[in-house]
Amino acid sequence: MANRLPVHGTASRQSLLGLLVLCVFSFTAAAQGLPRARSPEEVGFSSERLKRLTETFKTEIDKGTMPGSVLLVARRGKVAYYETLGVRDPQMNDAMPADAIFRLASMTKPFVSVATMMLAEEGRLVLSDPVSRFLPEFKGLQVGVEQKDADGQTKLAFEPARREMTIQDLLRHTSGLTYGQFGVKTLVKTAYDSAGISSPDLTAPEFITRLSKVPLAHQPGTTWDYSVSTDVLGRVVEVASGQDLDAFIRERISRPLGIRDAGFSVPSANHGRIAESHMNQNTGQRIVTRNIHVPPRRFGGGGGMVATASDYVRFCQMLLNGGELEGARLLSKQSVASMTSNHLPAGTRYTPHIVSLAAAGPSPDVGQGWGLGFVVRTEQGKNPLPGSVGEYYWNGAFGTAFWVDPREQLIAIMMVQAPGQQRLRGLMRQLVYQALAG
Repeated sequence: MANRLPVHGTASRQSLLGLLVLCVFSFTAAAQGLPRARSPEEVGFSSERLKRLTETFKTEIDKGTMPGSVLLVARRGKVAYYETLGVRDPQMNDAMPADAIFRLASMTKPFVSVATMMLAEEGRLVLSDPVSRFLPEFKGLQVGVEQKDADGQTKLAFEPARREMTIQDLLRHTSGLTYGQFGVKTLVKTAYDSAGISSPDLTAPEFITRLSKVPLAHQPGTTWDYSVSTDVLGRVVEVASGQDLDAFIRERISRPLGIRDAGFSVPSANHGRIAESHMNQNTGQRIVTRNIHVPPRRFGGGGGMVATASDYVRFCQMLLNGGELEGARLLSKQSVASMTSNHLPAGTRYTPHIVSLAAAGPSPDVGQGWGLGFVVRTEQGKNPLPGSVGEYYWNGAFGTAFWVDPREQLIAIMMVQAPGQQRLRGLMRQLVYQALAG
């Protein structure tokens, strides 16, 4: 005789089914990052108009702009639009999954800014502290000044810094530091290249020691220059907290926020979820080559992290909520308000690199400034891209982008692995805002 279920078997099956549904729901919620709206209309979007975003990105994928993308738009704390398009890896030709892991590049910087502000709230640092308080090598830095010698040749002279760079300077990119690879090549940038500042073989202490031997590009506090400031800030976080940057972010930011994949490398079990770029036909290598399969020797605060779209939207929602998400408070409302305000004083100078940033630059000419980790919009009417006063955002060199618009209670995430996507970011902005119906 066949085995029979006990009398309570039906109830058990129902319980099991309920548990299965709950598990599926929990997985889906985790994959989306935030609860899903019943429809885009529930949170003020037009479903019909959002199709324009999908079709535009499909067209760009067909043109070869990128292999694939994950696009996420949330409003009022709920996901209104979550679309996966194209392929995860053009060599494998597998479909882009919702939980694809992307190299964030400079979208790492806001995580390090949050870490810094958390330490400030704990009294471990003050934004006006000189950086040398935590990194003694930075005491007594000199500024490199280009001068012509008697033969008309340009040479590098040195003058003492008129004041020390501060933690605030690192957060707002007025430290006097620069990037060797961006903008007009100067003798200081050449010195960066010669010193091998960007070498992946350097540990964090080695990076700081080597950087401290190269002159500053500007007097601290005078000039906005997109720079290795956040890499230095990452090392400050390590010294002030007593933890390496990866551990701090995982334990103090990711875990409380329920973020699963954000970090500086990808475990082997998840390598099949890494979004990859096209191949460079001239070199036979991928266009985006950063190795994230193993932990790096240095946790680069300026651009070393990876994450999924659902990870990043939870991070953004915490900021939009004023430092809290689902009962986990990382920052006070006052700290977030400070981070998302313009910290560049009147009279700040800008390097020529700002021209290449165009509408994304922190220039008054486009109605924007720089807060403590990202661009902030300060005026309406000067920027060619749609948005609201008070919004804040930044992009990654490998193609990623995000913005947070508090006035509209809106978050948008664009995840692609294809460098140089200013126009694509502009398209996404236009198509998100045109889909707002109320």
